[in-house]
Amino acid sequence: MEIYGIRTRLVGPGDDLVGLAIEGARASGLEIRDGDILAFSAKAVATAMNRLVRLSDVRPSPAAVELAMRHSMDPAFVEVIVREADQILGGVEHALATIKMGILVANAGVDQSNSPPGYVALWPEDPQAAAEGLKASFSRRGLDVGVLIIDSRTLPLRMGNSGVAIGIAGFRAVEDLRGKPDLYGRPLRLKRFMVADNLASAAQLVMGETDESRPVALIRGAPVTYGSGYGIGEAYIPPDQCLFMHLLHCGDKGR
Repeated sequence: MEIYGIRTRLVGPGDDLVGLAIEGARASGLEIRDGDILAFSAKAVATAMNRLVRLSDVRPSPAAVELAMRHSMDPAFVEVIVREADQILGGVEHALATIKMGILVANAGVDQSNSPPGYVALWPEDPQAAAEGLKASFSRRGLDVGVLIIDSRTLPLRMGNSGVAIGIAGFRAVEDLRGKPDLYGRPLRLKRFMVADNLASAAQLVMGETDESRPVALIRGAPVTYGSGYGIGEAYIPPDQCLFMHLLHCGDKGR
């Protein structure tokens, strides 16, 4: 498997991300081919879709002010998180633990980093539809590729961030290995392989998290199942079936 970061100019609202990816690949001496997978930063997709909020326009609610004081955060920033989160579970200094679209993620995906000064970027309103739209845009240019929309997340009891897929098109997100034999012939009982998140983490290694200006990664030769009709929905698991979440008391939105 090969992974290449693709440098582009600064993404702005209304930009054609597929055009920028193709242009950036050519400038790097790369050619996007059928069967490749293109991973796009969620922030780049959000910016192109104008999913930006100017914090000076936000009036914090009392609940947001209370959370901000408790966790040493900007009340306007917290208010945006409250609006975006499906659930707020708690927090630490400078960050809230939230559930957004079935994913445990910090701050409901709302991010000030790599956003224009004074603004925060949100996730695309429908990341799955956004991934399918990007794939369709490649198809109109004669390219049959897979698409990932990715962001960062933290994992329980682990320092730092890893990647998470929030939208996918053109290949299967999860491979079900149940029933397949292990090295000693014993059938696996629980094993499912989260292909999309592992590719998201691999892509982040070449995309970077700071000022690299590489909002796209080209993944070639990935061991995936290609096809139509796959989506990120197959990656979700109800909290009561999750090894970690069923142990927690899930709070109400805004609390």
